[in-house]
Order: sequence, then structure tokens, then C-alpha cells
Amino acid sequence: MAILVTGGSGQVGSALARLAPTWVEVVAPTRAELDLADPSAIAQLVASRGWRVVVNCAAYTAVDRAESDVVAAWQVNALAPAALAAASRAAGIPIVHVSTDYVFNGSKPDPYVEDDPVAPVNVYGASKEGGEQAVRNTCAAHIILRTAWAVSASGRNFVNTMLRLGAEQRELRVVADQRGCPTSAEDIARAILTILARLEQGSGPYGTFHFVNAGEATWHELATHVFNRAALYGRPTPAVHAITTADYPTPACRPVNSRLATGRIAAAFGIAPRPWREAVDEIVGQLLGGSVPQ
Repeated sequence: MAILVTGGSGQVGSALARLAPTWVEVVAPTRAELDLADPSAIAQLVASRGWRVVVNCAAYTAVDRAESDVVAAWQVNALAPAALAAASRAAGIPIVHVSTDYVFNGSKPDPYVEDDPVAPVNVYGASKEGGEQAVRNTCAAHIILRTAWAVSASGRNFVNTMLRLGAEQRELRVVADQRGCPTSAEDIARAILTILARLEQGSGPYGTFHFVNAGEATWHELATHVFNRAALYGRPTPAVHAITTADYPTPACRPVNSRLATGRIAAAFGIAPRPWREAVDEIVGQLLGGSVPQ
């Protein structure tokens, strides 16, 4: 099963390549090999061989920079998915498109379900919602997989940043009034592989689904957990002070509530997310030396 993966150097794309079973051939072109700003190049690549599915993990994820780099954000997050979806439709194959909690404005008191109204509050979220619409309206055979707060042992993410800052500073200030679901990029990749297996069998439904690790946390709670875990490896434990979003102004607004409900993906594909603490513990172990010292 040959699959074309865009964004192969990112957290989810690289995890897909690493975790793919032997029956899946992952082809992930580099940026030099595929210009996502060139629709004709996208069309040519999708038509170049008998792919079974396109998995779009590529994204412009610099949330604050997107506020001033609007065209680039929309190019990668909306126009490229549109071209990928059109090429997938022309090839008669499905597309799996990874999206984000940022399509919601965060005002709902409960976890968001797939059918809740979208209302992004920043350029990044708006561009990702544009990508969703393009995929949804262009290729009927689609899976839109929304996720949130992705972390891993590689790439730039909150866990890596906290461990780096914790080694440099004795005190940190971390936002405590934004709540979401920390999610392992490897678990996102495993969910995608499960979906692909079902699609290959012809037994999986198309549509929009949410996948995040189970449970919820604030950024402050996540940081505290990371440092408590890192302390088991002898790493320094800085004081982590809780602050509000207003205390840490950024160019882009953030949703206060980024929690996503995962009932639909569980019912459709039998995917049961593990607790985020278990996933984060695994990542900290990968970064700091494997099993916890006894």
C-alpha cells in the first residue's frame, strides 16, 4: 500500500514513516522535491504512480507569525490542501487531512464534537478551516482528522521547550487558563494507520473525526507534569508559576478551550486514545534516557 505523505519532516509525518507496518510504503517528498505552492507540481506527483491514499500532514504551524504572514499561511494550510484534494479526486483515491482544534473559538464549556460550529479566532485557525472546507468540498472520499496540542520527542513542541527552559531557568511562568488535550504525535500517526487499514478493507467511513489523548490539562498542568517526570531522571525542577493568558500577550489569540471529544472515532474505527500522562511520560523517557531509574 503506497501512500503519499506531505509534511513528512513534521512530528506526525515522521512518526507515520517510522511506525508504518511492512504493508505500507510511505513516500514523503521533501520541500525541495514538492513545492506545496505549486498546484501543477502537486497534481503531477499525485498522478505519477498508483498511490492508495494521500495523507496531508503539512501545515504552517507558526501561529503568531501567521498573523503577519497571512499569504504563506493560507497557501500551505488552505490552497495546498485544495490542490491535494483535487488531485486525489482525479486519481480516484481518498485523502486524509490533518487539522486542528484551532478551527473553534474556545467559548464552548464542554469538549468540542465534530459537528460544532467553527469560528477560528486567528489567521492560523482560519487558514486551517479553509483547508478543511477545500478538502470536504473537493474530494468526497476524505478523512479530516482534527487533533490538538501535539507533542513528541522530536521537533519543536511544548514538552521539548519546557525541558530546554527548565535546564536554563530556575523559574518559569506558564499559562493556566487555556485547557486542552496534550496528544502524542506517535499516537496520531497510529490512529491514521488504523484508519488507513480500515479504508484498505473498504470498511471505514469518510468524514470528520477528532483524535486526542484522553484527559485534559492546562499548559501549566502539562508543564508541571513534565518537570515532575523529568525529576525522576535527575533533571532540574524549576518553579512553575501559573499566569493568565492576559499576562502573556501574543500576536494571535488562542482558544481558551481546545478540548476535543473522541467518541466518533472510537465508534467508527475502534480507536481508544490512551491517557495523555502515559503518552507524555513515554516522550520524556525517550528524551531523557529510556526507562525511569529504579
